[in-house]
Amino acid sequence: MHKVFIDGAHGTTGLRINEYLAGRSDIQILEIDPDKRKDNEARISMIKEADVSILCLPDQASKEIAELAPKDAVLIDTSTAHRTDPGWVYGMPELTPDQREKIRNSTRIANPGCHASGFILLVRPLIDAGLLDRGALLTCFCMTGYSGGGKKMIAGYESDGRPLALDSPGQYALGQSHKHLPEMVQMTGLASAPCFSPVVADFYSGMVMTVPLHSAMLRSGAGINDVKNTLHKRYDAEPLIKVYDEAPEGGTVYSNPMSGSNGMEIYVTGNDERILLIASYDNLGKGASGAAVQNMNIVLGTEETAGLV
Repeated sequence: MHKVFIDGAHGTTGLRINEYLAGRSDIQILEIDPDKRKDNEARISMIKEADVSILCLPDQASKEIAELAPKDAVLIDTSTAHRTDPGWVYGMPELTPDQREKIRNSTRIANPGCHASGFILLVRPLIDAGLLDRGALLTCFCMTGYSGGGKKMIAGYESDGRPLALDSPGQYALGQSHKHLPEMVQMTGLASAPCFSPVVADFYSGMVMTVPLHSAMLRSGAGINDVKNTLHKRYDAEPLIKVYDEAPEGGTVYSNPMSGSNGMEIYVTGNDERILLIASYDNLGKGASGAAVQNMNIVLGTEETAGLV
């Protein structure tokens, strides 16, 4: 039986990971004394005992505990703290053909950000295939459920007498300094950050990331069918990603159908002049907790989708 310690088990991400692991007969979740949740000595003791520890902490707290942890202790960090750190492996198994092996052999794994997951998985294959130039100036927008904002935002949306504005979608990160942008650039290989417009709306979980492209941005002579073929080639063998060549029935991609799921649905729509790359997934699933469990499974050598919906 594998021992797993969740540091920060009572946050939104940690609670969902607990749910995924609770029914598994091959996993023992190590419980820390509630009075010692902030006691570094007690936390390090748990990390030493565990086969894998998952950090569900604020950035600074993740940095501090990672510095104290033994170098041979396996850490999966769900915060933003280490995603572009060269000493950590980016925890996205589908990133490149050899990324799983890197994750499997690492003791320091940085879980991807939710917005970043959709953007990277849409764009990286096109750059690797030479369809899209690294110098491309991209835009993207993402509609997300409010659970992505953590306990404070959840409480705000679910409170009595909340502001009327929360009944409508809200665009944020207007200063173009969203914390996921660095990994979106580094993990795609783009020379410049995309112009990114995230939008939060009144539903609990789920998200849709959209990257619009003019066909003129692609390699000379390439079009929408080349984009479809490239994404199929990259993801058709992936257990958690499904590529569709057209919009879903009804012609609308809603933001919450993947809520509760750990997969991702990719749609390539549009026409020969303008193309939409669309990724639909759960911000708490493939965008957070589900991704952490997927990485944990790879490290432990168990079925990659074990415990995932």
